[in-house]
Amino acid sequence: MNSILSAVLTLGGLGLLFGIGLAIASKVFAVEVDPKVEAIREALPGANCGACGYPGCDGFASAVAAGKAPVNGCPVGGAESAGKIGEIMGVNAEAGEKKVARVKCKGNNSVSKERYEYKGIEDCKAAAMVAGGNKACEYGCLGFGTCVDACNFDAIKIIDGVAVIDPEKCTGCGNCVDACPKSVIEMVPYSQKVFVDCNSKDFGKEVKQSCTVGCIGCQLCVKACPFDAIEFENNLPKINYDKCKNCMLCAEKCPTKAITAQLENRKKAEIVEEDCVGCTICAKNCPVDAIEGELKQPHKVIEDKCIGCGVCAEKCPKDAIKLK
Repeated sequence: MNSILSAVLTLGGLGLLFGIGLAIASKVFAVEVDPKVEAIREALPGANCGACGYPGCDGFASAVAAGKAPVNGCPVGGAESAGKIGEIMGVNAEAGEKKVARVKCKGNNSVSKERYEYKGIEDCKAAAMVAGGNKACEYGCLGFGTCVDACNFDAIKIIDGVAVIDPEKCTGCGNCVDACPKSVIEMVPYSQKVFVDCNSKDFGKEVKQSCTVGCIGCQLCVKACPFDAIEFENNLPKINYDKCKNCMLCAEKCPTKAITAQLENRKKAEIVEEDCVGCTICAKNCPVDAIEGELKQPHKVIEDKCIGCGVCAEKCPKDAIKLK
């Protein structure tokens, strides 16, 4: 009995001694944490995606506190996180719009052709090493899911042989962009509603032979855009998102439907008559002559003509025009 009691007392004494030692060591060797780092970390969304260029949110928070990273460097948190971090750091934060990934290809199994039947590893990089891949279009999505494996947020699915990205789940980390061997994925503004969903640099005849929804380089979209928002390079139109008004005229004119737009969600301008003073500024600035009315009389929008570009609302000095 005495031996048991002695053992218990000895172990208890050792435990107490070690506890005191650890307490002292924690004080002596403690690493001070900058309170700004903790505050910044709390302001971040916690995605730990690495899109900021640092190893997770902790790494980014430390870099911001040290002045090595910008306060608006988190693409996932966007303006909200940038504003909070700016307040912590005592600077003004000008956060750009959140960007998400998009696959520039609509060449699924029903509209695109194959050069051969691929039987190798289910990986785009592996398939691309075999004569550039099995798709007849050498620029298109191979659809074997390398980007799916690279995405940590379950934002990508392979549907009918083409990768499709859910913008609501996408954090904008860019991992899929880096993983794609065909460079068919790009980052686009979250609010953008019009896209050129083709990556082919071939001429029209070659495109038609490999894919029925590929861009044939007719440039009808370039001519149709009233805002000079479409450039043409390497046989392919490219939308300047800073200029684009999401009017969707380019998509309406595209003969192969290589340009995607949510036409069913196109907004229309609406003039609040009691607020309109009939200054005619809206009518003069409308690129499609969709507004009518006499001077000093309430104006009206011709709904069938309106393309929802919002120019009239931007120019109205009385804020009498809304987009719905």
